[in-house]
Amino acid sequence: MTNWRWWLCSLLFVATTVNYLDRQVLSLTYEEFIKPEFHWTDANYGTITSFFSIFYAICCLFAGKFIDWMGTKKGYLIAIGVWSAGACLHALCGWGTALLTGLGGAEALAALEVGSNVALAVSTTSVYLFLLCRGILALGESGNFPAAIKVTAEYFPKKDRAFATSIFNAGASVGALAAPLLIPPLAVKFGWEWAFIIIGGLGFIWMFFWAFMYEKPEKSARVNEAELAYIHQDDEKDCHSERSEESSSDEPSIPFIQCLKYRQTWAFITGKFFTDGVWWFFLFWAPSYFSNQFGAPATSPLGQALIFTLYAIVTVVSIVGGYLPKIFVEKKGMNPYAGRMLAMLIFAFFPIAALFAQPLGINLNSAWWPAILIGLAGAGHQAWSANLYSTIGDMFPKSTIASITGIGTTAGGIGSMIIQKVAGNLFTHAEEAGAAFQFLGFEGKPAGYFVMFCYCGVAYLIAWVIMKSLVPKYKPIEL
Repeated sequence: MTNWRWWLCSLLFVATTVNYLDRQVLSLTYEEFIKPEFHWTDANYGTITSFFSIFYAICCLFAGKFIDWMGTKKGYLIAIGVWSAGACLHALCGWGTALLTGLGGAEALAALEVGSNVALAVSTTSVYLFLLCRGILALGESGNFPAAIKVTAEYFPKKDRAFATSIFNAGASVGALAAPLLIPPLAVKFGWEWAFIIIGGLGFIWMFFWAFMYEKPEKSARVNEAELAYIHQDDEKDCHSERSEESSSDEPSIPFIQCLKYRQTWAFITGKFFTDGVWWFFLFWAPSYFSNQFGAPATSPLGQALIFTLYAIVTVVSIVGGYLPKIFVEKKGMNPYAGRMLAMLIFAFFPIAALFAQPLGINLNSAWWPAILIGLAGAGHQAWSANLYSTIGDMFPKSTIASITGIGTTAGGIGSMIIQKVAGNLFTHAEEAGAAFQFLGFEGKPAGYFVMFCYCGVAYLIAWVIMKSLVPKYKPIEL
């Protein structure tokens, strides 16, 4: 049997890695480069990250249908081309701000008096320019997961999908892992603008390999009969050769509105809405948190080591998490959905570790405790997410998988928008209020961080209970 499916899985992994590298450039250049140059506050940064989340959510609503309509190969090429262009365009925001405000370069922008009308004009102008670039980035990135999940459903049987998804989804962790080692040094040596250009350019290289390597399994010259039979082992037809004559695009597709009538759709929406924002909160705010609370900026060896450690834990544990339902199915005889839900319950307890990050970090005066505990919480999310995505393939026909993924990812983006906006305003308010803002023994900005960690710790258990109530047992959609 050939193993071409794993080569494609590795390509999905690389795409997801690039995806998250592009997202991380802003968070790793925010505190030391962009914030002082453009006179931003945490509220400004929260506005930008929340806008990215909501615009990403809106785009995801249509990205799944776009991938289903355009086809996996062309759809994925267009998606990564758009987001790579958007990532590179961030580099022009400084030039655009100086041009529109009539000021000179970065030094002139940074030298403005804090709180002056000119500084306010600079911050406002730059925020709008970054919003435009984040919008283009979000538009392209919204196609990544619908396309990747569709490829996984095309090339893997149900029992392997969570493991395959965990592998390519680990690209999110690896991207976040590589980011502190790549982006701050690039920003220091060449300027923050070149960090956006170099990292953004990686997507254009990936496009060449995708155009060369991907075909549907039935049409791929690199997939033999044995591998094709393995891929289609879940099909009800007795003869896989009959199935090989068909394409998933020939299957009946569920109209968009009708998708919302199914409990299975709302279960996926629930899982995404409550939990996606937790991951994005850690992704966007962890570098700023280590810099503010422990004096470890992203350009320092300690700051890089903390972020690297955090995502190293995420990467290793999350891959194991995707393999867990495979054990439940093959060793325990459970159906794929039951095995996945049990695995998700186990990983829903991991984020509780985030509740102890702030108390241990502050009381023991060590940033390593938050790095390790947030790493465990993030690992729980990635393992949860791999299994959550795979529930779509369990329940829906392949022709509708990208659409359901898009709907759920939209819900996740809305949840993330709320969390990012709340976090930015909360941190600005807590910092200004000082001792007047208190929460469970903390005051000022540390209290604000603890409020957010408390939500992150319990979100997954809430989501799991609602999901289980909506879909208590395995019930695939029959057309």
